[in-house]
Amino acid sequence: MTITALRTLIRTLIPGTLLVSQLALATEADVGQTLARQAGIPWPAVIAHRGASFDAPESTAPAYLVARELGADYLELDLQRTKDGQLIALHDDTLERTTDVAKRFPERAKAPVSQFTLAELKSLDAGSWFNQAHPDRARPKFAGLRILTLDEVIDIAEGGRNKPGLYIETKQPKLFPGIERDLKAKLTQRGWLGKPKAGATGVAAMPGRVILQTFEKGSLELLQKEMPDTPKILLLWLGDDYIPAKPGPTYAESGEASKAAYYAKQQVRSEGDFTAWIEWAKAHGAIGIGPSAALEEGGDQSYADLVKPWMNDVAHERGLLVHAYTVDSAVDYARLAPRGVDGFFSNRAAELLKFYERPAKQAPAALLKQLGY
Repeated sequence: MTITALRTLIRTLIPGTLLVSQLALATEADVGQTLARQAGIPWPAVIAHRGASFDAPESTAPAYLVARELGADYLELDLQRTKDGQLIALHDDTLERTTDVAKRFPERAKAPVSQFTLAELKSLDAGSWFNQAHPDRARPKFAGLRILTLDEVIDIAEGGRNKPGLYIETKQPKLFPGIERDLKAKLTQRGWLGKPKAGATGVAAMPGRVILQTFEKGSLELLQKEMPDTPKILLLWLGDDYIPAKPGPTYAESGEASKAAYYAKQQVRSEGDFTAWIEWAKAHGAIGIGPSAALEEGGDQSYADLVKPWMNDVAHERGLLVHAYTVDSAVDYARLAPRGVDGFFSNRAAELLKFYERPAKQAPAALLKQLGY
């Protein structure tokens, strides 16, 4: 019996009863847990999105250190490459939002990351912006934080009692030809491919200690070519070169107050389009998908709802895990998990650990103080 057929059977029972809810949740849990076990991936997964990025500047040392100490399963990062060939962890393909590049290199303020050497990037302040944007979470020692190399993130992953895995996205891979090969070389050099290091524990000792992710089909194919035995996730998006969306007005024509509000109203053109995309992912090496989620209270992280129950069924029936992005509230965890979500990307790893009944021993603020921030 397929997952969809079992769901239909469950729904023929008395709607709204506790038994029906428990059966539906148990069905999804059994499927997801089995797939995760087969892939050697923790279930349900706590993926610290750019580190504990609610509590500290994203993709910086304190964000990753706090995520590690909280007990997150994975440290998530976006991979880019400098002008002189060094791999770094940074989300945006330009530097204006999260650094003082306009002050340090005004003539190149809008230039892509790839036009800067590592030394130039290391001269930037990657923390003060956070203090300005979030005064309630500001800390003096965030000022002057530096952009991290992939090596430095690996050092953090290896450096504490909790041994998280790495969840690495090839960011704008068309801007960095060969980055998939470079990533393989670095992970091989650091001992993160092949058999786990002697004495490894936790997620670092599991087959899925590294998960590779990308929005780009071409990059997934290259990742599969370079690292066929490493788990891969195809991230999902609607429109342009991604899953076809139902026709509608452009953002400029829509009158929506923000792009997030516009994206949240987009829908897939058809079930067939969605299914074809998932089947392509499966056929090209993915062990899971990373769909966007529409959040209860909206906001700039609320996107198209690609975690509808039928969508998760499509993925599970084809043997794919579902890791949804980027979800920070208990309300959304409780709403989306029973649909068949096998883990979340979250800026608030502490809250997600609490939801999964794995609360950290210390709060992020206490950990930051303990770590010297």
